[in-house]
Amino acid sequence: MYFLFIRIAALFGHEKARALVRGQKQTISLLKSEITQLQSPIWFHAASVGEFEQARPLIERLRREQPKRQIVVTFFSPSGYNARKEYPLADGVYYLPFATRRNAKRFIAALRPSMAIFVKYEFWPAYIRELKKQNIPTYSISSIFRPHQYFFRWWGKGQLRVLRAFTHLYVQDEASRLLLAKYNINQVSVAGDTRFDRVNEILIANSQKPSVDLRPIADFVQGSERVIVAGSTWPKDEKLMEQYLRQHYDIKLILVPHELNEDHLHYIFNLFKGRMIRYTAYAKSHLLPAVQENATERCEPQVLLADTIGLLSSIYRFAHTAYIGGGFGEGIHNTIEAATYGIPVVFGPNYHHFREAQGLIDAGAARSIKNYSQLEAALNTALNNHAEIGAKASAYVTSELGATQTIYNEIFPI
Repeated sequence: MYFLFIRIAALFGHEKARALVRGQKQTISLLKSEITQLQSPIWFHAASVGEFEQARPLIERLRREQPKRQIVVTFFSPSGYNARKEYPLADGVYYLPFATRRNAKRFIAALRPSMAIFVKYEFWPAYIRELKKQNIPTYSISSIFRPHQYFFRWWGKGQLRVLRAFTHLYVQDEASRLLLAKYNINQVSVAGDTRFDRVNEILIANSQKPSVDLRPIADFVQGSERVIVAGSTWPKDEKLMEQYLRQHYDIKLILVPHELNEDHLHYIFNLFKGRMIRYTAYAKSHLLPAVQENATERCEPQVLLADTIGLLSSIYRFAHTAYIGGGFGEGIHNTIEAATYGIPVVFGPNYHHFREAQGLIDAGAARSIKNYSQLEAALNTALNNHAEIGAKASAYVTSELGATQTIYNEIFPI
């Protein structure tokens, strides 16, 4: 029914649904061509970019240490596929065909993987069953389970057979292991979340050779002792930040919106009118333009808008505090990316499905807010005590490293 709804949405012009339908058809057409040229590859499947980043530490270590083994990556979402379709360390990157029995049988027969690794929440029954049927080792990594998930509802308990079909599940926490054990699923190890290893790798790489030109950022924040980086923001987040800046003129804000479409950028421009400059314009001129403000005589912009992709993971280094967007919508975005730089983290109320967010709160490194008064108090505390709170953030991230090594040593023994 799910795939039928996608097809119907595609017929009515839904852009993402149309991309999904086109993408899975493209993979089906490749079944008798390039996919069949692969020699027993290791198959990684991720829903989208975020899950791929969890697989990436394993993929890259595998490529370094066992370079002769072939690797295939599949995605379900168009955003994931489009962002990583040219990933150089994979021998093939494809959409996953819709998870019907026929597609699963055809795809696995053509791919002939030596093993399959599914990331976090990816549990497609047709594929898992076919892999089990063909005795292909199948793993779940960085997965996390909660009692409200459909596996554990009365109407979904039949799907527990899917979890039992895995060769092994490497879960993020002990609570997940105990929950699975209640349902007699015992091929489980607590390995942690490979995202921590990935952000640590990014931190090390950026400290050696940043992937983007950071000179304009450094110039923008030069001399400021109160810098906030607001990452992956949505309009509600941006409105709160604008209100905070109106009351605190000593703040420099680097704003990295989640969406870079022109409508959103126009909204941001009007919100911070007279106090903002785009990164692309600033990088070209590398000069501070005069800014007209009625309330003050200041001539420097207070906000730098990162209007290009690829900056966020590098620019947290300039922050004294990070604000993570998405907490007033479906859920917050990546908090670890900021915390790894040893800075306090603030985010909205919808964080409860994110283990790392609760971990940062428990460590005293993060605060969740519901309104402007809470935001102001949280940011003031974070900025005034950023070294002390940031040390707690760094310690928490360090304590969570090592999932990649645990999983790699068990799955890929040399």
